[in-house]
Amino acid sequence: MEWGLREELRDCLVAAAPYGGPIALLRNCARREKSPGARPLLDTFSASGLLLASIPWKSGQVVQLGWTASEDLLCIQEDGTVLIYNLFCEFKRHFSMGNEVLQNHVLEAKVFHTEYGTGVAILTGAHRFSLATNIDDLKLRRMPEVPGLQKPPSCWAVLSQDRVTIVLLAVGQDLYLLDNTSCSVVTPPGMSPSAGAYLQMAVSFNYRCLALFTDTGYIWMGLATLKEKLCEFNSSIRSPPKQMVWCMRPRSRQRAVVMAWDRQLMVVGNSTECIQFVLDEDSYLVPELDGVRILSRTSHEFLHEIPEASQEIFKIASMAPGALLLEAQKEYEKESQKADEYLREIKDQKLLPEAVSQCIEAAGYEHEPETQKSLLRAASFGKCFIDKFPPESFVRMCQDLRVLNAIRDYQIGIPLTFTQYKRLTIEVLLDRLVLRRLYPLAIRICEYLRLSEIQGVSRILAHWACYKVQQKDKSDEEVAYAINQKLGDTPGISYSEIAARAYDCGRPELAIKLLEYEPRSGEQVPLLLKMKRSKLALSKAIESGDTDLVYTVVLHLKNELNRGTFFMTLQNQPVALSLYRQFCKHQERETLKDLYNQDDNHQELGNFHVHSSYSEKRIEGRVGALQNAVDEYYKAKNEFAAKATEDQIKLLRLQRHLQEDFDKPYLDLSLHDTVSTLILDGHHKKAEQLYRDFKIPDKRWVREGSSGCTGVPASRGAQ
Repeated sequence: MEWGLREELRDCLVAAAPYGGPIALLRNCARREKSPGARPLLDTFSASGLLLASIPWKSGQVVQLGWTASEDLLCIQEDGTVLIYNLFCEFKRHFSMGNEVLQNHVLEAKVFHTEYGTGVAILTGAHRFSLATNIDDLKLRRMPEVPGLQKPPSCWAVLSQDRVTIVLLAVGQDLYLLDNTSCSVVTPPGMSPSAGAYLQMAVSFNYRCLALFTDTGYIWMGLATLKEKLCEFNSSIRSPPKQMVWCMRPRSRQRAVVMAWDRQLMVVGNSTECIQFVLDEDSYLVPELDGVRILSRTSHEFLHEIPEASQEIFKIASMAPGALLLEAQKEYEKESQKADEYLREIKDQKLLPEAVSQCIEAAGYEHEPETQKSLLRAASFGKCFIDKFPPESFVRMCQDLRVLNAIRDYQIGIPLTFTQYKRLTIEVLLDRLVLRRLYPLAIRICEYLRLSEIQGVSRILAHWACYKVQQKDKSDEEVAYAINQKLGDTPGISYSEIAARAYDCGRPELAIKLLEYEPRSGEQVPLLLKMKRSKLALSKAIESGDTDLVYTVVLHLKNELNRGTFFMTLQNQPVALSLYRQFCKHQERETLKDLYNQDDNHQELGNFHVHSSYSEKRIEGRVGALQNAVDEYYKAKNEFAAKATEDQIKLLRLQRHLQEDFDKPYLDLSLHDTVSTLILDGHHKKAEQLYRDFKIPDKRWVREGSSGCTGVPASRGAQ
């Protein structure tokens, strides 16, 4: 380990993320209790002990540290506040576990991972449990009360069964299970009557197995459902272990529990015997998918079950096909005829394909590159003697091992095993390299594995650019130029997202410069509006030719600016003004009138008043609107429209009198229909008056008159 710790791990709060993740230490906690003036230090390290970040802890008393699935650090305080930091101790956000926790304080806390995400479980001073199953979608659950509980439980754990998160706790010789609604007493099957009180419990990485340690040194191992016992062991050690964790491989029948005391490590499982290791210094256990990481001040080790393929090849005097193939390859390199003998033995048993597959599989489980190469050379040697052996597994293993060896380097410090790597996936590994700001390595891996640009290089370059804009030691021009030179027109890159990050970092001018490189106006405009650069946003929207985008900006401007400034802004943008007029015609008629007034557009104002007159219900209001239209038409020097509108006013007034005199609806009839109706009703004098007043052509008047005299429509009379 590179960290050169002076403190013992027992004097620090420690948290290590799974899958070869980072380590967090809160140091000087003990010293703070003795001298309240001393500030604790919060440090984050890579798994190889390289310092990532260090900050003095200025907040409240921390009860527990933990890591989320996305490698954010959770600091759970005594008052129930949970602070979230990134890998580099940069504060992200915080949340509270509720008022009850605030009042009663946190006695103990655990961070756990389920298919829903990362959760937090709290034991309060009132001996009640509270849960948040997913901190990214916070929903607090207060678990049922344990009857008669007057002191904290001796041990407890969070279980996940059938997509439900529950709490198992021990009080003396009793076990209680808390679910959403009830508290029930449970008894593990096959538990010895003389087992004693429970002191420690451990849940496996996949939540399927449970181990219980009692004060007589008895260890019970079974399924977490408490329906089946797997095995038991008597350790004869009565003091509780500092840590107890499971050590098992996926799909393996071998199950073991690892317990750590101050200077002793014990591994117990199905056997009647146990394995014991002496610890030279204080250690910390980190459960993993396929084993246990053991941290100390000077070393970082991995304890795991030997995979079957490795056992078959490397055990003493093995006659497994993989072992024979490895020996054959070594003899071949020595130019010995024994190579042919070993090879014939495998071929006679028709086990050569199995031997090759065994060597390929075993290479994945090895951490030493020389051993990996030796096994892969043996597999390559064996392939030569097989017709049509598919090369994909061999090529894929070579690629995977090159990636794993690169990230296991102590300067990178991600000691993933092959099993963990496959469970984690390459996409998540790349995300973790990006989180550590190891952009060159992430890009090299993408290029080596030939990942698509959008999935690989483009995504990483975008993250790099977002990090670059946070660097305050360079000018906006330098940063924008550097980003454009590196990114260019790379597919999948969104300059608007990078510009948004720059704006969030307090660099608006840099954001505008970056937006110039964004080819899609639809991506530029929302950020420009957010930055209150509305006029520039309007110009960009008009350039795009997208009317919806222009409408979005215009309506934003309308809400943002006062009326006069808004109209003046539109005057300088004819396209936007035209679109806004179209909008007002359908949505805001009064605003349209103001626009025409500002432009002194009398012709359109006249049209506006004519249109408005038809919405008036009272005749006086309609006549008034039409009179306004006449005035505007005269100002526009459109005498024909003015004269036609005056005639309409005259007709309306006459129709009102006719309606009053004859008690028949005449309003809104055309001149032609009005005259026809009068003739048909026998009001010839009134019809003649309209003929004279409105100068109806003689030809039409004669047709109307003849139509009225015959009592049939003119068209029918002509027939």
